[in-house]
Amino acid sequence: MTDDQRMERIAAGDEAAFRELVEAWEQPVFAFLARMLGNREDARDLAQETFVRVYEQASRYSPEGKFRSWLFRIAGNFARSALRRRKVLQWVGLDSAQNIASNAHESPDRSIERDERNRKLQAALDKLPARQKEAIVLQRFHEMSQNEVAGAMGASIPAVESLLHRGMQALRTELVKE
Repeated sequence: MTDDQRMERIAAGDEAAFRELVEAWEQPVFAFLARMLGNREDARDLAQETFVRVYEQASRYSPEGKFRSWLFRIAGNFARSALRRRKVLQWVGLDSAQNIASNAHESPDRSIERDERNRKLQAALDKLPARQKEAIVLQRFHEMSQNEVAGAMGASIPAVESLLHRGMQALRTELVKE
């Protein structure tokens, strides 16, 4: 069953379809929000709010095969609102739960190297403007196409291309300094 089909069932009151949707998307939404907010507890809260909003808006959802972009737009809006309230941009480490699990058997030296590489990348990301960070996180860590990033950010594709280009240039410059 596609996400669009699930949304149609949710709009009709099917709670099982909602549970399926949450199970399918809770980890990616949580990971995105954790990177945006730098706080796992806030990310959990906003992930819940995101899915409450999905449920509330199910009847208004237009099934065009763009569910992922729509979902991340909701999550991104909540994250930006929280960051505006906090007026502080923080980002957590870039290892997803999958990467951590896959590296469980690596040597201590490799683990230290990976952690140092992630720390440097995180420090470079912290220096980027929020919109550039968001575009890079969505594309590089959530493997979204530029079209999907544009949909999630409510921006045009040329604007996303520009954000990604400027952000990647700034990251390269910052990482070369290290």
